[in-house]
Amino acid sequence: MSLNEDRRFPTALAAAMAVRLDCIGEGGVEFEPYGSFLTADETTDWLRAWTGNSALTGDAFRVFGQDGTGGNAAFWLIRPGRNLAEQPVVFMGSEGETGVVARDLGAFLWLLADGFGPWEAAAFYEPEPDWVPQANEELAAIAEQHAPACRASAATIVAQATQEFPDFDDTIMGLCR
Repeated sequence: MSLNEDRRFPTALAAAMAVRLDCIGEGGVEFEPYGSFLTADETTDWLRAWTGNSALTGDAFRVFGQDGTGGNAAFWLIRPGRNLAEQPVVFMGSEGETGVVARDLGAFLWLLADGFGPWEAAAFYEPEPDWVPQANEELAAIAEQHAPACRASAATIVAQATQEFPDFDDTIMGLCR
């Protein structure tokens, strides 16, 4: 994928982000989608600020939203030759939290439908004590339309992503200065 590639969301992501935008703050999920991916320059600026490493570019990420504290959700372009929808979704929090939250866009759609945002998925094993996810029927309909074969619980989605990419945190921390 080139630096200057189209920064519009894939259809399935755009549909889910439109629904998610309408329910910001509902269900205790603090996820605010952007209208399009950050530009290449914005992504590079973010990654450099996050890591303290001025030698990096943001080429390996497509940032599409943030949580209430400023942590970002992004596609991590780690699978060479595969399209964007086949890349894992990651979260990099404002306090240094990291996590691969879904193996691909289809799994991410089901994660959202199950009532989770990227931060909640990254913190799956340490959730807020009183938080209970609330499934969303509109997001479930989008997931069913675009990714019926990816249907799984949030726990399964997070476990599969973590199992497939166990070194994400070490990889990102290795970039930090």
